[in-house]
Amino acid sequence: MTLADFSALALLLSMLIYVLLDGTDLGVGMLFPWFREESQRRRMVNSILPIWDANETWLVLLAGGMFALFPPVYSLLFNTLCGPVFAMVLALFLRGLALEYRAQAQEGFRHWLDRLMCASSALAAFLQGWCAGVVFSAEPQRGLEIGFSLTPLLCGLGLMVIYLLLGCCWIRWRIGADVEERASTLAWLCWVLSLVLFLSVLLLNRDIWMTAWQRWPGKIAVALIFLFWLAQLLALWRGRATWQLALTLGLISAVFVGVACGFYPWLIPWQQDLHRSAAPAATQSFVLIGAAIVMPLTLLYHSWAFWVFRGRMR
Repeated sequence: MTLADFSALALLLSMLIYVLLDGTDLGVGMLFPWFREESQRRRMVNSILPIWDANETWLVLLAGGMFALFPPVYSLLFNTLCGPVFAMVLALFLRGLALEYRAQAQEGFRHWLDRLMCASSALAAFLQGWCAGVVFSAEPQRGLEIGFSLTPLLCGLGLMVIYLLLGCCWIRWRIGADVEERASTLAWLCWVLSLVLFLSVLLLNRDIWMTAWQRWPGKIAVALIFLFWLAQLLALWRGRATWQLALTLGLISAVFVGVACGFYPWLIPWQQDLHRSAAPAATQSFVLIGAAIVMPLTLLYHSWAFWVFRGRMR
């Protein structure tokens, strides 16, 4: 493996951890319309309030790392997707605003903050998936194109649904009986929808998965994806919220690995090769040494926060 490969892996890891952690928080925010009792909403907010802000660290590491390690990729993506990316960051800001001020707000204003949290969480989730879909649908002649073609729309909806599934698993684990019945029903619905949307995107982008299948990590990832789908079905049937949460996180990780194997060596298909677009070796070495220090420390902080605030919300 070259230095550029390690740089790409560092960015992939930052993106994956962000999706796993903040995806759960965004899913909880999108679930608010289905849980109208104040006691339910208060505990849903309290379950993510101590940890949501640290999750954004991985998004900052991803953007900063891309700027330092692959400047042409950063330039192309942010020039093409500046509008959607700005809207996503604004939505994340509004979600944080609603989370932090909800407890201090009067009852009438609290309802508006709840609506704001749901809408901003949904917008952020959709735009993240939509931007990924734009990259998936890049073509040799046209490159990246902004538009509402089928693949970006399905990716946006698919990411919303998988975040909702994470949110259902999270509140079943952290809150318990008060939300169990409705969250379980929603989890079944999200599982079916996420499977349909995933298969639709897979059929529209067969070349990515055919390329992944030609590499042994891709074969393992594809096999794990379908094993995780089946295991999720079993966990849903038996009502195991913690198992389903772990399996959903594993499923997302396997999809990331499969897509990475299908893209390699492209960072943006047909546009930016990771070896040609990489920064000078001295820059990569400097950034990777910093990442080797910062990323484990951030993971330790996350682990400590989860340990301190473990247990059911009351």
